[in-house]
Amino acid sequence: MISVVAVCGSRRRMSYTRKSLELVLEAARQEGVETELIDLGAVDLPLYHPDVDEQGDSARLTRIVRDAEAVVVGSPVYHGSYSSAFRNFHDYCSKDEYRDTAVGLVATAGGGSYGATLEHMRSTIRGVYGHTVPEQVGIRRASEKYDGDTLTDVDVARRLEELGVAVVAEARRLHPEAVSDRDYRKSS
Repeated sequence: MISVVAVCGSRRRMSYTRKSLELVLEAARQEGVETELIDLGAVDLPLYHPDVDEQGDSARLTRIVRDAEAVVVGSPVYHGSYSSAFRNFHDYCSKDEYRDTAVGLVATAGGGSYGATLEHMRSTIRGVYGHTVPEQVGIRRASEKYDGDTLTDVDVARRLEELGVAVVAEARRLHPEAVSDRDYRKSS
């Protein structure tokens, strides 16, 4: 069965990035796949050190990503790029984790600019052989798009759903061996 993992690069308790990734995962589940969320604010992941093989939860987290056919990475926009939490996790990952993996991108901005963040994410994912799907979601003024836990912007909701569907479709294309009978019925 196809597995889709979302990696939330926000450490905030009331994270708009996490809420957005949960909507992407819900759309993926509707396509008949397994999903999981890695919340980088809730794991033990020390600052990456290249001379130390495994630290904290790093082995478990990288295994989850490596075993997934699709990964959706999300980060808040910090200083025109992605968060240090996302960068630190990404430093633990290599081509072994992302090779032949469908990857979706989500960036949530407090202001109006998210383009550079998505480009930085795309670039670093390509560097480890991930297959980024063309659909990606940047959310301007994210705090204005949510009322509590509810996304109120219909266009953003549609784009998050489309991203979930797109990563599942790309994962099925890249990994036909992982497509179960249930997956096959959904994709026909």
